[in-house]
Amino acid sequence: MTSEDLKKLKLPKKPGVYFFYSGRDIAYVGKATSLKGRVKSYFGKDLIGTRGQLLVDMVFTANKIMWQETDSVLEALILEAALIKKYQPKYNTKEKDDKSFNNVIVTREKLPKILIVRERELRAHPELYPYSAIFGPFTNGVQLSEAMKIIRPIFPYIDAQSAKRDNMEFYRQLGLAPNITNQEASEIYKKNIANLKLFFQGKKKKILFNFKREMIAYAKNKEFEQAHEMKKRIFALTHINDIALLKREDIVESGHTASGVFRIEAYDIAHMSGKNMVGVMTVIENGTPAKNDYRKFKIRTQSGANDTGALAEVIDRRLNHPEWRFPDLIVVDGSVAQINAAETLLKERAVDIDVVSVVKDERHKPKALRGKSDLVTKYKSAILLANSEAHRFAITYHKNMRAKNFLNLEKKK
Repeated sequence: MTSEDLKKLKLPKKPGVYFFYSGRDIAYVGKATSLKGRVKSYFGKDLIGTRGQLLVDMVFTANKIMWQETDSVLEALILEAALIKKYQPKYNTKEKDDKSFNNVIVTREKLPKILIVRERELRAHPELYPYSAIFGPFTNGVQLSEAMKIIRPIFPYIDAQSAKRDNMEFYRQLGLAPNITNQEASEIYKKNIANLKLFFQGKKKKILFNFKREMIAYAKNKEFEQAHEMKKRIFALTHINDIALLKREDIVESGHTASGVFRIEAYDIAHMSGKNMVGVMTVIENGTPAKNDYRKFKIRTQSGANDTGALAEVIDRRLNHPEWRFPDLIVVDGSVAQINAAETLLKERAVDIDVVSVVKDERHKPKALRGKSDLVTKYKSAILLANSEAHRFAITYHKNMRAKNFLNLEKKK
């Protein structure tokens, strides 16, 4: 297909899933925040750079595009997984290791649990995961995690963590786990799980019918608190707040390159008036935190609150590890001084990596990005995620270090 063929289609600016056909077969299924915007992106001039050769081949061999609208991106994510499982499209599955994909399972128990299990675990140890229903596979674990955060308050469920005796009440108070203190409550939970299954099957209208029927029944019995609770769940289901999922989708999409992985490393420094100074490195690959690659650094060469000197030390020590894959982009926290410190060191080490900085306001919130405009525009969401992760990781490490040093001082008294 060509961009001229695309102009003939009246794609909506709504969320949903789209299908590229090759002959009579579905060759590729994707989800979109905006169907029009997403499908249009396949016909850009930089298709190879942003999508990779495999999908370039798919676009040029496709003879038809179809689509199906959904009420939210969350529902598009669930529908996409179901359709990939049903049709096994060539370009969704080719050269991908589906063993690393995630599935959502409903365990076969008196009080079912909802678990996220990798395909490889299900294949290797099926006896550990007896289930009454399975949904997926979901190709992006982080997006699935965000989706479950949205789903859980609407359909509170038991998972591995909340099933622990010491945790159940805490999760219940947060509205994330059910009340199962008696037989009646347990029966209500089973209805809830039945509705959750319907949601993963794309049957939202059926769920709303069930919810409204329950709300009316509660009202007739003058159980007004329960009726009000059902009313809130109806509102949540008809006004799904998937902003976090929208952001995650943008990050994943903008981080996709021809090589398959665009790696961003972000650095941050934390201390208290120069004491217990530490640095960290966080890694984002294709919009997803690669937490196994995060690194911590105790600052060795700096005294006082010299953030730029500490930053240079951390990057210098990082470059001493060529066994860690070098990044495509480095993100630092600060402005001109921090960019200069990083760029000067990279030049001294003869390493050609672009640097972007995140400038903060007085409340330490991002207000601007500095660096090459094309990189800032293309990878804005991933840059902000990397910076946020670095700040969080640095603060946590600093607090732990401070507490450890305090305890050591107390022992010496």
